[in-house]
Amino acid sequence: MFSPCTRHLFLSSQLRRLQSTLIIAEHNNEVLTPVTQNTLNAAKKIGGEVSVLVAGTKCGPAAEAIAKANGVSKILVAESDAFKGFTPESLTPLILATQKQFNFTHILAPATAFGKALLPRVAAKLDVSPITDIIGVKDANTFIRTIYAGNAVLTLEAKDAIKVITVRGTAFTAEPLEGGSAAVDKAPEGNYKTDLVEWISQELTKSDRPELTSAKNIVSGGRGLKSGDNFKLLYDLADKLNAAVGASRAAVDAGFVPNDLQIGQTGKIVAPNLYIAVGISGAIQHLADMKDSKTIVAINKDPEAPIFQVSDLGLVADLFKAVPELTSKL
Repeated sequence: MFSPCTRHLFLSSQLRRLQSTLIIAEHNNEVLTPVTQNTLNAAKKIGGEVSVLVAGTKCGPAAEAIAKANGVSKILVAESDAFKGFTPESLTPLILATQKQFNFTHILAPATAFGKALLPRVAAKLDVSPITDIIGVKDANTFIRTIYAGNAVLTLEAKDAIKVITVRGTAFTAEPLEGGSAAVDKAPEGNYKTDLVEWISQELTKSDRPELTSAKNIVSGGRGLKSGDNFKLLYDLADKLNAAVGASRAAVDAGFVPNDLQIGQTGKIVAPNLYIAVGISGAIQHLADMKDSKTIVAINKDPEAPIFQVSDLGLVADLFKAVPELTSKL
């Protein structure tokens, strides 16, 4: 007879073997988006077998890259013109067909614009509650996420048989694309073309600076800069630090910079090694999605600005004097 402790460990081991996770890879057909590697880390914490679905028009290179990651057992590839633009309307039927064939216990995607548009639709079709923006995994049924714009942390136990989850990439380490050799198979075939939407075109912003969500250093500006022309102060500083440039919603709403620079609850989630906040008061929606940065430096003339509550280093000063001086000393 097993002791209660031994029986519990045996059952836990058996349950972990029964877990199976499908990751929806985010990519541009040629290169994986780095947050897919963070999502893989979350999947490995859940336990069990991990498969990755790579769908696109000519996505062979992306599939080959994720197949090299350690801990991935299978790559499912779907290539079709129907997936041009990676619209959720075309990808959802593919995911449902894949789920029907393989019966995964968990379906994961990054908590990006891609994942947030896709997985709620999948969850609705499966008649389960989506679990969004997790920052931790306790076990296969229990997850951690923030609520109230990051002011509270919730531990959630999911009761649904299929868990549909988006993963906050900044909360998990990126798994390296090495050490593995997963088998590559075809995903379930079908007619995934949809009349609901038509992909027309895409205009991508080109920049020599690092991409905002994966940059190691970020210089971010707020309404305190007073105009878009004054963002040149931040670009000069960013050039010295090989940093990306971001902005608060207030600066974007004021028309200082385009919205692809916006950081915060309605913008991008970042967690760089160094985050320099210039002229940003620190609204709760902004703090929620940058406070995981390793080192936060704040420059603001208002000593009562909320940004100083989360900063590691704070400088109460006129940014128009402090930033040029800092740039000149680098």
